Amino acid sequence: MKVELRVPQVGESITEVEIGAWLKGEGDAIQKDEPIVSLESEKATLDLPAPEAGRLAQVVKKKGEVAKVGDVIAYIEQGEVTGRATSASKAEPKPTASDSQAPAAPRVMPAARRAMDEMGLTPEQVKATGPGGRLTKEDVLRHAAEVQNQETSTMFFQRSPEKGPSAHPVEAPASAALSGPPGREEEVVPMSRLRRTIAERLVQAQHTAALLTTFNEVDMSAVLALRKEYGEAFQKKFNVKLGFMSFFVKGCIDALKLFPAVNAEIRDGNVVYRNYYDIGVAIGGGKGLVVPVLRNAEHMSFADIEVTIGELGKRAKENKLKPDELQGGTFTISNGGVYGSLLSTPIVNPPQSGVLGMHATQERPVARDGVVVIRPMMYLALTYDHRLVDGREAVSFLKRIKEAVENPTRMLLEI
Repeated sequence: MKVELRVPQVGESITEVEIGAWLKGEGDAIQKDEPIVSLESEKATLDLPAPEAGRLAQVVKKKGEVAKVGDVIAYIEQGEVTGRATSASKAEPKPTASDSQAPAAPRVMPAARRAMDEMGLTPEQVKATGPGGRLTKEDVLRHAAEVQNQETSTMFFQRSPEKGPSAHPVEAPASAALSGPPGREEEVVPMSRLRRTIAERLVQAQHTAALLTTFNEVDMSAVLALRKEYGEAFQKKFNVKLGFMSFFVKGCIDALKLFPAVNAEIRDGNVVYRNYYDIGVAIGGGKGLVVPVLRNAEHMSFADIEVTIGELGKRAKENKLKPDELQGGTFTISNGGVYGSLLSTPIVNPPQSGVLGMHATQERPVARDGVVVIRPMMYLALTYDHRLVDGREAVSFLKRIKEAVENPTRMLLEI
């Protein structure tokens, strides 16, 4: 009996998706709830599980094609999982008595599996260097780069008339176009749907809002002292490190309560003020920058914030965020400091009216009571929509965050 594999409803207002990598090929055996294809929407990437066990009988929509919600993208022949092995079982055979002396197959991480499927590789061809002998995506990319450097006659499929196929063929994705003389090749790859949406929204913000950025700096001494004094106990109790982000989320909420225009938006010619605070946290994910949202962050404790951000960040890197986790948001925080950024001008995520940019903490000489001292300092940047937020409000808002972070007890006392 054939079972239809259809595109599910992946989020509010999302009507179509782009087919990503097929994790199984036609004829492969599959288990119920086993991921078999990645779907890319304008807001997130998700893996679609098999509704029934059986065999992938037919792929209707290929990688890169667009499908609407409800469209059939494949057929599954329902039945016992026997016969031809799945991609996973072919790649990771179980040892038998006859080959008990053979080395154990490495544990293949999901991202590495996808990369190998796209490149036509097997775990036996790639050297695993991850923790505990795991085979990671970085191992796959490193192997592909080594093969590319060995023969430059072509960039992805290593074949020459004189030598024939190489020992490790690496086939380019069908959507890639290569050109240029040897040593100066160019790869043309279609922009993903998520990346296109990010680009469109950023351009939209530049064209529709009157963006202006104001700067300040914050002395991180008090926060670092608190982390040093209570960090170990905090991690022991909540199983998560006490980071900077929880202080800044709390500080932003404190400032947003005093300056509600920064938490508002312009909608149909009206100003919409909110009495709740959904804070978006920009995270570098597997497919690009994503901004998952902390709902009602005003009710979250420091531990709640750190745990939630940690979970969201992990799933962002694995492309497992749900679309509804990326929707909405009344204000955004972007921490370029984790990548070493010293100063930047973040772009507002429309229809929001403000975004806070955090940066690297560096020891710098500053004047205190007429004496030059060395303090751990961080530059802050607030980009805001000048149509709604006045300069006085923006400067005062950023100053309030500075005061809150430099005196964290104020946030606990709400003074």
